[in-house]
Amino acid sequence: MGIAQVKHSKQSTGTAEITAKRDGRYEYCFSNVMSTIADKVVSFNVHGVMYVADDEHMAPVEKEIRRLAQGLQAVKDEQEYIVVRERVHRNTAESSNERVMWWSIIQAVLLFMVCAWQV
Repeated sequence: MGIAQVKHSKQSTGTAEITAKRDGRYEYCFSNVMSTIADKVVSFNVHGVMYVADDEHMAPVEKEIRRLAQGLQAVKDEQEYIVVRERVHRNTAESSNERVMWWSIIQAVLLFMVCAWQV
């Protein structure tokens, strides 16, 4: 209770994987103490996995199926992360394009005003 499991400092991106030691309720706490000016975006995936102990009587096919299932889950997590990251970058690009558009309109209006003033 109240123990930090993972701590990242001065990183623009990062990943962490935590395996719960006991059953129960866990809290996720995030802090932005290093940079209170800039907002931070945090995304995470939580998986509830039932662990079945590997025993020596398990068929090799079943072991391979479990390994493939874990790999597939890792691929799905990475795809979800890429989708979120692409959305954030697209929103940034659209915001920048809108600012450029308004700046261009203001410059054009000022240019026409200067032309009209000189005539």
